[in-house]
Amino acid sequence: MVSLQMLVFLATLLTAIPTIVLAAYMTKKWIGKKQRSHLFWSAGLWIFAITVLMETLFAQGIYSSFLIDSYLLLVVVLVEMLALGSMQLIKSKLYRNIYYAFTLIITAITAYLIFSKDQGNLIMNYVVAGQPSIPVIIASSLATFVAVIIIVFIAAISYRKTHNMKMISIITGVCIVSIAGTLYIVSYPYLLYYAEFIGMALLWLGFI
Repeated sequence: MVSLQMLVFLATLLTAIPTIVLAAYMTKKWIGKKQRSHLFWSAGLWIFAITVLMETLFAQGIYSSFLIDSYLLLVVVLVEMLALGSMQLIKSKLYRNIYYAFTLIITAITAYLIFSKDQGNLIMNYVVAGQPSIPVIIASSLATFVAVIIIVFIAAISYRKTHNMKMISIITGVCIVSIAGTLYIVSYPYLLYYAEFIGMALLWLGFI
């Protein structure tokens, strides 16, 4: 009989491998086209892959305060990278600069709140299930909420202009990936891993 630990490990690995492939594909597109949107999207996907690989370490009992703190920050940054990629699709340099500034400020605040106080052991039954401090939850939720709004709004505008169904897949995939990192906060830790896999699959359909 397969143990719970092995099931968690296999689930995270099943998400990590195709995410790495998709990240490499997006990086190749950026190298070929030199579009800044592809640069940010590929960066977001690489960070997504890193966070899932960190979950495989957690599933193997490999854990430290620095590792979980880094994980909490990267979950926020990956959504911001995807939003920054979407921001490259708008013509207004002012709006882009405003979001650049907001991203730098909220990320710095979130990083300070995460690393300035021990978040404790957030791993339960081999999954990320514990709650970080309230200030961390507030700052990270603000960062991801704004990023998701930007991604959905810009993707919706793009779909309205092009009627490209891939935009719907990207919108849904990004939203699922974005909320995945907060599912454990509302006491649904295992849904985190289902959401990551489903989100990754939708991103595949949208980007490939």
